[in-house]
Amino acid sequence: MLELQGLTRRFGAVTAVDDVRLVIPDGQMVGVIGRSGAGKSTLLRMINRLTEPSEGHILYGGQDVTALRGAALRRWRTDCAMIFQQFNLVQRLDVLTNVLVGRLNHRPGVMGTLTSLLKMFTAEERAMAIRVLDRFDLADTALQRADTLSGGQQQRVAICRALLQEPKVMLADEPIASLDPRNAKVVMDALRQVNREDGITVLTNLHHLDTARQYCDRIVAMQAGRVVFDGTPAELTSQRVRDIYGVSEDEFEDSAEEAPARPHPARTRLAVA
Repeated sequence: MLELQGLTRRFGAVTAVDDVRLVIPDGQMVGVIGRSGAGKSTLLRMINRLTEPSEGHILYGGQDVTALRGAALRRWRTDCAMIFQQFNLVQRLDVLTNVLVGRLNHRPGVMGTLTSLLKMFTAEERAMAIRVLDRFDLADTALQRADTLSGGQQQRVAICRALLQEPKVMLADEPIASLDPRNAKVVMDALRQVNREDGITVLTNLHHLDTARQYCDRIVAMQAGRVVFDGTPAELTSQRVRDIYGVSEDEFEDSAEEAPARPHPARTRLAVA
């Protein structure tokens, strides 16, 4: 079980996330919605500890994640995989190697990192990567450079990489914001498959309310850093959206997409967290 207890993040005088309190059972798929600047991305980055909370605690299985340091923190980032809007793949490397990077945190110390970067993976690890690529209809792209793939394919490769971490939680930060509707559906189908078949808890930031309703067990709406709705998809009616945000669903989605999320420079390099 993932618990957020009074989670807060301030950037100077600005409070990006304000006293968020959530309890998320294992295996739940949660959609986080809100306008640009509502605090959605900061919230997910705090859970993964890419951004440090100003106040509050993150607990998983009773363990205080906010207190973790060093090797324990690296283990948490292995257990809590992150998928980014901009895919975060190494474009010049082939698909198979990008997926195998998901094993990096399973190798101890500097030598483990070096052998991973030098493509010195075991036969068992390569078999794992091929199996997960095949699962998402990507096995035939294994030896292609990542930059030859479509956006939807690249995001599915990112999901495959995350699965090689063998995570318990998967965080997807605007995973379909830059995709066309067809590819967005393929990626959301993949995330739901991971959630349903692997039992992995999934938290995903989304702009489109219909997508959140269709794929998620639970929807959390944020505004100005605070949680303003937490309930089932059926409970998030058009009238409820108007009551919360003061606009129609179409107006909400237009405003949510006004300022697309930008990649965070601190993690646009090779990453498994």
